[in-house]
Amino acid sequence: MAKLFGTDGVRGVANAGLTPELAFRLGRAGAAVLAGPEGRARVVVGRDTRLSSDMLEAALVAGICSVGGDVLKVGVVPTPAVAWLTRALEADAGVVISASHNPVADNGIKFFSASGYKLPDPVEEEIERLVLQPEDNLPRPVGVELGRVRELEDAAERYIAHICSTAGRGLAGLRVVLDCAYGAACRVAPAVFQRLGAEIFLLHNAPDGTKINVGCGSTHPGVLQAEVVARGADVGLAFDGDADRVIAVDEKGQVVDGDAIMTILALYRQEQGGLPGGQVVVTVMSNFGLHQALAAAGLRVHQTRVGDRYVLEEMLRTGAVLGGEQSGHIILLEYNTTGDGLLTGVQLLQVMAATGRPLSQLAAAMPHLPQLLVNVTVTDKEAAMASPALLAAVAAAREQLAGRGRVLVRPSGTESIIRLMVEGPDREELEAIMAGLQQAVAGL
Repeated sequence: MAKLFGTDGVRGVANAGLTPELAFRLGRAGAAVLAGPEGRARVVVGRDTRLSSDMLEAALVAGICSVGGDVLKVGVVPTPAVAWLTRALEADAGVVISASHNPVADNGIKFFSASGYKLPDPVEEEIERLVLQPEDNLPRPVGVELGRVRELEDAAERYIAHICSTAGRGLAGLRVVLDCAYGAACRVAPAVFQRLGAEIFLLHNAPDGTKINVGCGSTHPGVLQAEVVARGADVGLAFDGDADRVIAVDEKGQVVDGDAIMTILALYRQEQGGLPGGQVVVTVMSNFGLHQALAAAGLRVHQTRVGDRYVLEEMLRTGAVLGGEQSGHIILLEYNTTGDGLLTGVQLLQVMAATGRPLSQLAAAMPHLPQLLVNVTVTDKEAAMASPALLAAVAAAREQLAGRGRVLVRPSGTESIIRLMVEGPDREELEAIMAGLQQAVAGL
């Protein structure tokens, strides 16, 4: 059986792999599986600004209604807004149509449970089973039993108010450049930061359906870096297409990535007594400098495999309220159940406002160790990972960097690639170590 759901919902090229027909079937199956006690699902549906999102939304909504599910359309809003609205509106499920930071041709369909979390694997598997079964045996009600569609016109405003409510102080006096990536942040981000009193300047804020993530946003911060310096701004914030992540730029035009943002938030919250258990959850790709900075402050770091769903699982297991990834996908569980770029940006600026310190000074708390990343194509990644030559090279590298850095070797989840990462204080030393690892893989 082909697998539809990946680590972040169903993704594909819109109208090719991810067709309206598939969206319709996902709507039917999802509404059937996620229906509440009354047997009639109430589903929040939001989307990003991609040209294909309207098409897929129409098909998805038709599928939900065709099994008797009711739809609350919330329009163009960030992915985390759909998660929050699903809980706030006491819906049975939420669905967002977005491919996050991916190119415009791609799109995706991601479900949230009634509690605002990504669906557990068994639930996704049941939806997938129903979508892929040869015959559609799901109900087809008629007449007044069909599902209904309602547009929630103040959905974005509700989310804006929620984000603003997490701020303990205003942001008056801060000059902020916002790169909205021609995506879902375009309406809500300016409203949030203006309402909190910041002086804002906007980049990539007039979406036309075709430019989302193109040369802008969190994966392309160069324009933002230049604009922050040119404007004499205090900070820049770059969101991705669905605003579930954010990268910052300090007043000098330097990038402040997710690791540095988490370090700033963790250290400040620890000082204020707002970090339960003194713990933070990160992935294996987080910079070793984060581990050093947090360990020096007496904080405990839990490490997971790459992927925000694994970060969230570990947060729920340990009771941590702060976790995330180097990419800027950061979860603040007191306020939302998934990564939220606007929320993270507001909380970062709260630290700046409370301390009166420039972002460059706050970010300096975390030393960024040089990190080299190389992808090596192999014929058989499982065999490569188990080869004595590679295992010996990795063991030698780890012994050489013991206590000063890290070596990470992992197979790609989707390609015949081995990913090599070395990290430490000396770049020349890292280059020599990486050459040895690459040679070990090349000899397989």
